[in-house]
Amino acid sequence: MSLKQQLIDQVIEAWHSLQDKVPLVQCITNSVATNYTANILLAAGASPAMIDNPFETEAFTKISSALSINTGTPTTEQTQAMLISARTAQQQQTPWVLDPVGYGAVLRWRSETVDQLLNFKPNIIRANASEISTLAGNQTESKGVDSTLNSQDVYEQAKSLLQYSECIAISGESDFIISKQLNTVIQVNGGCYLQPKITATGCALGALTAAYHAVSTPTIAALASHIHFAIAGNLAYEHAQTVGSFNVAFLDYVHMLDDNLIRQYVDIELL
Repeated sequence: MSLKQQLIDQVIEAWHSLQDKVPLVQCITNSVATNYTANILLAAGASPAMIDNPFETEAFTKISSALSINTGTPTTEQTQAMLISARTAQQQQTPWVLDPVGYGAVLRWRSETVDQLLNFKPNIIRANASEISTLAGNQTESKGVDSTLNSQDVYEQAKSLLQYSECIAISGESDFIISKQLNTVIQVNGGCYLQPKITATGCALGALTAAYHAVSTPTIAALASHIHFAIAGNLAYEHAQTVGSFNVAFLDYVHMLDDNLIRQYVDIELL
């Protein structure tokens, strides 16, 4: 059996495990994304909990199946909660995903927080191309929190981030997964150009990656979540070509994905 087929089989196994175990995912995310992220996790089969204050977060991280940290709109208290939860996740060996939204020279306070979070070794770092490039030490410009780079141009740079994490996932027109586990880069094709026009799709993808990591390895978790979104985006666009209708259809297909749809529509390449 080829490596590609093995990976697809493991993604399907992870999807089944997600449905069976309904992992509790703690999300410390941004105010723009909270509701959408929770709905995506529920649709996919996970159980979201948006516990993000420093007075509760240590106790809750200890009982969570996975942790997702997103730096989109950090407040002082939420930033404290991020550091507490990341430390607790590392101590408890709870899988956790870091989405360093807005990382760069302009937003120094959150970027310094991200630098601190890296010390707690996120299992997966997931971000757009500009954020990954800047995190890897390159001076790049972004348009707000949106990427100005192509993910294909960045995955070589991303390999340096494996000193902090087991797996790096770069989202874009095609997504790229880099991991310590494999001596290859996985390209995930699919999705739809309307996905970036819906607020919080990338943020929700980070949380879904955490959900999958509760039931699988970092590499398979990142691969499964990106395949899940790519197929849902493809199928949603077949039924709806305007942003509002597409948004509803996308959520529906996140929920309706199954092993047959994965086998039929999965599109990955090993580079």
